[in-house]
Amino acid sequence: MSKKNVIIIGAAGRDFHNFNTYYRNNDLYNVVAFTAAQIPDIDGRKYPAELAGELYPEGIPIYAEEELPKLIKEKNVDICIFSYSDVPYDRVMRMSALVNATGANFGLLGPNDTMVKSTKPVIAVVATRTGCGKSQTSRKVIEYLMAKGLKVVAIRHPMPYGDLVAQKVQRFAEVSDLAKHKCTIEEMEEYEPHVVRGNVIYAGVDYEAIVREAEKDPDGCDVVLWDGGNNDFSFYKPDLTITVADPHRPGHELSYYPGEVNLRLADAIVINKMDSASPEGIQTVRESIAEVNPNAIVIDGASPIKVDNPELIRGKKVLVVEDGPTLTHGEMKLGAGTIAALKYGAAEIINPREYAVGKLAETFKIYPNIGDLLPAMGYGEEQLKDLEKTINNVDCDTVIIGTPIDLNRIVKIDKPNTRVYYDLQEIGEPNLEQVLGDFTKKHGLD
Repeated sequence: MSKKNVIIIGAAGRDFHNFNTYYRNNDLYNVVAFTAAQIPDIDGRKYPAELAGELYPEGIPIYAEEELPKLIKEKNVDICIFSYSDVPYDRVMRMSALVNATGANFGLLGPNDTMVKSTKPVIAVVATRTGCGKSQTSRKVIEYLMAKGLKVVAIRHPMPYGDLVAQKVQRFAEVSDLAKHKCTIEEMEEYEPHVVRGNVIYAGVDYEAIVREAEKDPDGCDVVLWDGGNNDFSFYKPDLTITVADPHRPGHELSYYPGEVNLRLADAIVINKMDSASPEGIQTVRESIAEVNPNAIVIDGASPIKVDNPELIRGKKVLVVEDGPTLTHGEMKLGAGTIAALKYGAAEIINPREYAVGKLAETFKIYPNIGDLLPAMGYGEEQLKDLEKTINNVDCDTVIIGTPIDLNRIVKIDKPNTRVYYDLQEIGEPNLEQVLGDFTKKHGLD
């Protein structure tokens, strides 16, 4: 029987994982290409031979997603596998229509074929959309476990935008490791909060190799915590799944791929941001949970904010800089920085569009529905320079930094600025401590 030719449709994350776990050593298939979307400057590269395995001595080319119909015909493709996250159902099915119209099959890989089994107990923290509050939930889980004297190793969803071979397995234990691994802003936003709290975090490209290193981490490993990205489901088979939902985007938990998968797989669901969401939004999320996963434990949560220098906000014209992916494909119109601007009485939130340059100006064209906010895009050196120039171009009194890291470490801001901090705060019971108590007891970790 001849091999089936495959294209993996991705965005430098789930696509590589699907290849590694299902296709890399599979004689039944021939992966002829990856296509890339969402991430700038990834197309035109190769998935390297060093990672692709013996069946792919030349590696696998990566093309822009726009070339997909042409590639299907030129490479005689039998099936296209959709392999990225945080997309509305209508977009997934439009992609299916595009693929089917060329004569090829369209598919999605599920947990049974892609989840790697760890030798350690695994907690997966996932979400229904990007920007729900996974990271702060992960931090809270780690704090509870560390208070029990347990060694927790976090593993983060991939963001491999540089040298893929060098990024095969990455370990972050100190802030200096961020520079060592040439991290982008997006990566630093996810890794740094773990490191500064004293726990190790791994990431990279080959997630079976990563978990095997994590299991024998030199600082010890009692529990592996999967810190998910976007609304992807876990790369590891979890013993406990905690899904975070966002009532600021009610209904999205049942209309975005693969967020609904996470809602259905959840053992516990955190409804976050209840302090700033509408009662109607909260009720919609509760009804969605009741519809598809009525047996899940539902934890009410808030994301209270604090600010270094609130006097820099009151009565001032402010520029709000927020986490990039949350504003772009996450489609959020506000974040912690906006909430801080409103809470502390900013006179005006400045729209940064007319001041944007280079890659930042392109971002506003690609995502025209971003609110009066500036996404902290920094996938490469050029974007970082454009971010710095854009911030400094804006006619404002104060810059509010609503990103998980201090941008002052990365770019030079030439005007007064203040940071916003936010952590998960559980409301009443049930709570995470009770859920984690049952988990540690079940796995003999008490």
